[in-house]
Amino acid sequence: MAAEFSTPLELALAVARAAAERGGRALVVGGFVRDRLMGRASKDLDLEVFGVPHDALAAMLASIGRVEPVGRAFPVYKLGPIDVALPRRESKSGRGHAAFTVEGDPDMPFVEAARRRDFTMNAIGWDPLTDAYEDPWGGRADIVSRTLRVVDPHTFADDSLRVLRALQFAARFEAALDDEAAAICRAIPLDDLPAERLWGEFEKLLLVAERPSIGFALARSLGVVEQILPEMVPLYTCPQDPEWHPEGDVWTHTLMVIDEARRLNADLARPQLAIVMLSAVCHDLGKPATTAMIDGRWRSPGHEAAGVAPATVLLDRFNVQTMDGVDVRGQVLAITAEHLRPSAFYKAKDTVRDGAFRRLAARVDMELLVRFCRADCRGRGGTFDCSAMEWFLDRARALGVEHEAPKPLLLGRHLLGLGVAPGPRMGEILKAVYERQLDGAVSSLDDAIAAAREVLAAPPNPA
Repeated sequence: MAAEFSTPLELALAVARAAAERGGRALVVGGFVRDRLMGRASKDLDLEVFGVPHDALAAMLASIGRVEPVGRAFPVYKLGPIDVALPRRESKSGRGHAAFTVEGDPDMPFVEAARRRDFTMNAIGWDPLTDAYEDPWGGRADIVSRTLRVVDPHTFADDSLRVLRALQFAARFEAALDDEAAAICRAIPLDDLPAERLWGEFEKLLLVAERPSIGFALARSLGVVEQILPEMVPLYTCPQDPEWHPEGDVWTHTLMVIDEARRLNADLARPQLAIVMLSAVCHDLGKPATTAMIDGRWRSPGHEAAGVAPATVLLDRFNVQTMDGVDVRGQVLAITAEHLRPSAFYKAKDTVRDGAFRRLAARVDMELLVRFCRADCRGRGGTFDCSAMEWFLDRARALGVEHEAPKPLLLGRHLLGLGVAPGPRMGEILKAVYERQLDGAVSSLDDAIAAAREVLAAPPNPA
């Protein structure tokens, strides 16, 4: 952004003034306008410039600041933090989310330019010079009533991603689809969406919405769960012991956990929040395969381990891997597999050893595990004692393993100094000494070297 403009809105005003000087008009469009009318903060600001030809628009923007054109067929000009473009019409040209022919038209009236939008609340223009709104499709009334209504039923279905946008909008704004929009969404197949698009919308649902369960409930009613999250379908009718889960089936419990996870963990950075939220989605995927009536009660023995396979498939569908250098995938699978550990350790608190904590910390981030488990404990009908989580985390912190296991004190270079050649024997010794370290028998490098000498003196394990 040019130095003379301290905010994106000031920059947008400069563009609007320049357009007016050339006989045109610049309108802020899209999510910024919707969020402004809702009293919400918005970081993305998009402008459409009417009445200024393409070549003149590029030159006009260059006179204001550094411009970066994006796109070949239809350029969008990045001017610092804002995007500027001509009004345009779009027509479906093939299969897939991105298969559109785009044509800019500076003389297009706003009512037609807004026709390409998905929902009426996103089809409002705002003139920053006059503070006037252009609302040809009734979006302001739909914002007040919290209604998701499509702009053009004939073109809405051209972009299957809009179905997923409906889910996250419904959750973020606590809005309801009208009957026509719901019927259109139910009829749209979603098999043309790539993984990054799927995750892009579900990330907003999980990490931005305060009550993501609204979007998941809508996904079930629209048949989206069957298409995008088939691993969750068996949760619908999977029973649970009413003493521990008075809320009912596993689906109901999962949605409650998702909301609790979002409520309790808003302070987390994006990768860590993604881990906790995806763990909420995946943690009980193993219950349908393991649930049975045992001794007169519904039980799900081993469901945590059984949940790893379907969780892996789900994460693969969204291509969830690392995020900002954090192993999101690995942590979600670990939490799924270990989410009963805090309660189990608490039940055995008088006998559980420090080594058990250190070994668990080698598999999972203990604080994130506890953060999820708090949501799991609270995401039920009734009131339950969740103090086990605090005891568990306190003990992990006392051992210094809340985020990772202890680093090995003994390294290969130390064994080289003892005359041990690289090879399988060196690996055996390193592992044996590290096990002693995890048990607390080794607490310094001197201890580690002494333990290595003991292992060296013992005969090697037979091949």
